[in-house]
Amino acid sequence: MYFCTMKNRKEIIKGSNDRDILIDITFPLKSNNKLIVFSHGFKGFKDWGCFSLMSKIFAQNGFTFLKFNFSHNGTTINNPLFFDDLESFGNNNFSIELNDLSLVVDWSLQNLNIFDITLLGHSRGGSISLIKSEQDIRIKRVVSWASPSDLLSRIDNDRLELWREKGVLFVYNGRTKQNMPLYFQFYNDCQRNRERLDIKTSVSNLKIPQLIIHGDSDSSVDVKESYNLHKWNPNSELF
Repeated sequence: MYFCTMKNRKEIIKGSNDRDILIDITFPLKSNNKLIVFSHGFKGFKDWGCFSLMSKIFAQNGFTFLKFNFSHNGTTINNPLFFDDLESFGNNNFSIELNDLSLVVDWSLQNLNIFDITLLGHSRGGSISLIKSEQDIRIKRVVSWASPSDLLSRIDNDRLELWREKGVLFVYNGRTKQNMPLYFQFYNDCQRNRERLDIKTSVSNLKIPQLIIHGDSDSSVDVKESYNLHKWNPNSELF
């Protein structure tokens, strides 16, 4: 069985603002010399749900699979399954995640000796992967899974003045029962980087294969978001 012979490796690299990124890599028994770099979503982490099983399935099929925790996702190196660092979570933003992904790709090229890279991301991680793929010629293909087609419109304008006044809003995590902070710097970063964070532009300009995966009963991100992505790049494949 492949599962008995796979190798796993963990690494810690420096991410945005000199914070650590925890990486784990699953190596196949027989490599096809292709690397998948997986990005988790909002209120997520690399070992959430089926992600570890997914890494084994890909490795079973010859892929080297790398998954990582964004540097400001709220987990820590010593406790990667729980949100012990809410201050870090509150200071996260899309630019930080794009930078983290760049640093992970850089590290991968320097240390794994595999140059065929696919970006795969779940939910917000898929949106970040789409933006990154259009900006980085080293990426060969991109897969988004249940991902928003617009990051900027998800900001709640009705609460904007309160957010500005208080400096923080809280997002409830139903799984952990935590109120998780989002500092106003998040909004400022979105406004400063509106053009860079425009998914429509990124997807429309993609020159590499794009696969869009979305469940039609998704209660968190409506399936219509996938139709937008497919419309903006008719050469994409929608599943």
